[in-house]
Amino acid sequence: MADPSVSLDELFAHLLPGQRLLGLDLGTTTIGLALSDLGHRIASPLETIRRVKFGKDVALLLAICGKQAVGGLIMGLPLNMDGSEGPRVQATRSFVRNLAPLTSLPIAYWDERLSTAAVTRTLIAADASRARRAEVVDKMAAAFILQGALDRMSRSARAADAEARHALPDDPATS
Repeated sequence: MADPSVSLDELFAHLLPGQRLLGLDLGTTTIGLALSDLGHRIASPLETIRRVKFGKDVALLLAICGKQAVGGLIMGLPLNMDGSEGPRVQATRSFVRNLAPLTSLPIAYWDERLSTAAVTRTLIAADASRARRAEVVDKMAAAFILQGALDRMSRSARAADAEARHALPDDPATS
């Protein structure tokens, strides 16, 4: 089966006004979730789903998407440090292949290398207990993933705006 994911640009092009993005940090026992604001500028940790069975996990995930007016999913892709794909990437791609036929939401990948490590360092610096870190790390990693995608799209939009302004002919009325 072909990869059902779309590019980040395609995902953003599909979004309708009032739709949010949901970031996912897929683990073997949990799925961390983060939600964007309506302006697609800020990612906030939402919740962590304890994985049980694929069908139940997806039913809960899609219910959350409906409740939160989600228009697209940003799935963290756990590449190896050298950029190669290992077993975790294969499991993530398999999850997306199985999820895609069950929803019309576009799904884009975002490189999540070091997201959990960065979040863990932040929590340790904030003196969070080991128990507290375990409780929030997955949804915070999802927020880290989603924020990276939102920042990338913001930079792309600014660059496109600047290019469009530069391409416009000078207004003779202002010359």
